[in-house]
Amino acid sequence: MIGKKRKLGERIEALQVGQSYTTSHIIEDKDLLLYLGLTDDANPLYLQHDYASQTPYKRPIVPSVMLFGMVTSTVSMHLPGPGSHITRHEITFPKPLFHYSEIKITLEVIAIDIENHEATLSAVGFDAEGDIILQGKLNVSPAYEPESWTGSSLENFF
Repeated sequence: MIGKKRKLGERIEALQVGQSYTTSHIIEDKDLLLYLGLTDDANPLYLQHDYASQTPYKRPIVPSVMLFGMVTSTVSMHLPGPGSHITRHEITFPKPLFHYSEIKITLEVIAIDIENHEATLSAVGFDAEGDIILQGKLNVSPAYEPESWTGSSLENFF
């Protein structure tokens, strides 16, 4: 591992207000089963068509925490990217997303606080009809510049 190059996300100094990233994902059975298996969440509203058909939703919905997981994954992998950490979030889910639907998530940098090493991002998610299914703000600590592993590895030889 020493000396291995790791791709890190944008540093705080490289971020710009207005910078954005958009991704999309189609919710498939495997995604739902992985989420439900990891969380042990057996809410019938997420699983059972017969129960969901008797609710105002009329069919099973995608868990909001799973949708938020897609937001956090976008932060971790794309904006600001690997090495970043969400320190605060405020997300609402005004409309449900249904199984087998597509979600399009856009993150945008709306503020940068270099002194506190924090960026504020807006998050918005749309379904295939263009309706907002999630919206909110995130405070994110972008990746830090790592110290050189090889620069200090020979210190005990001097």
